[in-house]
Amino acid sequence: MGRTIIEKVFSAHSLKKKSVKAGDICLCKIDFCFSQDGTTLLVLESLKKLGKSSSSPYAMFIDHNVPSPNVGVSSVHSQMRAFSCKNKVALYEIGEGISHQLVIEEKKALPGNLILGADSHTSTCGALGAVGLGVGSTDLAVSIATGKNWFRVPSTYKIVIKGKIPEGVFSKDIMLYILRNLTANGATYRAIEYQGEVVSRLSLDARLTITNMSVELGAKCGVMLADKKVFFYLKKIGAGKITPVYPDKDAEYEKTIEFDISKISPMVALPHAPDKGVFIEEIEGKKIDQAFIGTCTNGRLEDLEIAAKILKGRRVHPEVKLLVAPASRRIFKEALKKGIIKVLIEAGAIILPPGCGPCVGTHQGVPADGEVVISTANRNFKGRMGNPSSFIYLASPATVASSSIKGKISDPRRYLLRGGKK
Repeated sequence: MGRTIIEKVFSAHSLKKKSVKAGDICLCKIDFCFSQDGTTLLVLESLKKLGKSSSSPYAMFIDHNVPSPNVGVSSVHSQMRAFSCKNKVALYEIGEGISHQLVIEEKKALPGNLILGADSHTSTCGALGAVGLGVGSTDLAVSIATGKNWFRVPSTYKIVIKGKIPEGVFSKDIMLYILRNLTANGATYRAIEYQGEVVSRLSLDARLTITNMSVELGAKCGVMLADKKVFFYLKKIGAGKITPVYPDKDAEYEKTIEFDISKISPMVALPHAPDKGVFIEEIEGKKIDQAFIGTCTNGRLEDLEIAAKILKGRRVHPEVKLLVAPASRRIFKEALKKGIIKVLIEAGAIILPPGCGPCVGTHQGVPADGEVVISTANRNFKGRMGNPSSFIYLASPATVASSSIKGKISDPRRYLLRGGKK
């Protein structure tokens, strides 16, 4: 039988130079490692115990707490800066953006690469045909120190997304629909290959939303086939030699699952789990107190453009706080250049520095007791945004933008369809 993408990537990185299949244990070379300010301290402590610095390409990102909200976090940031200077390790500072976005912009995520990050959403880079795996800080330290690590090759689910994308439905809706059907444990420790006509039609920004949320299914990673859209982007940013990896025609999948999204509506995930998705018609009218557009899931340029299209010439409801955090400085600058930020500010949005923002729940945008938030983030667990007594709903940037205008969860199609009501 042929091999899947994950089997081929692990085989290519195997230090024993042998072909591996699902279930095999293998020692593999790592192409790139990274950590963020929420996980780096443990990485540095582990490296100190190992008596090592770095023999593997490694970078640190300050993205979860920007700027620092307290003395403790400031100390962590200071230690990261000191380690960077002493060991000549790349450090992406406050305001540069979210690690998962910067890994892509900085040409670390190339097709066929094996990437480890001390953050669960490392799978985001799978939209470019790379394999990104989230690992614990100690495991990452071992990988940084030695340039390698042991892995059990996961079996693969092939998810085929087909049909015509309905008006007002975006990649976030598609992923919430998949989550609703497969549940949060639906792909535990599996790799997921996303294929199908819908995936091919999606922009790269939109694809990143899907691979990002693969871990919400319990998956080890999500990956897509590199195509001309990926190659165009990589050429645009000046990436070097590219060696894409594709599954064999006779690749052996544990399961193949098809989703026809032709008739779905915009989706909203109810508190307190990403897999509690419902169609907008089932929840429309729920009063909200705060709206948030951003995160490693939906803080990219296309997401901000969609929100601006809805908000242009309109105002955020007076009882709602609309927070917007671009995923990177480059995205922020491009949004400024295109006039997107101007539209958002004139509508009443509050623009935050590039970074994770309210998603983390350590500083910006912590809701009050009983407050309802609609967010483009990937998780809505109890206490996720800093208050276990609040309620978080997940939706697309379009749904979040339309809800911020009405002051209640609202169908974005009323603003997107030709002749739609204000």
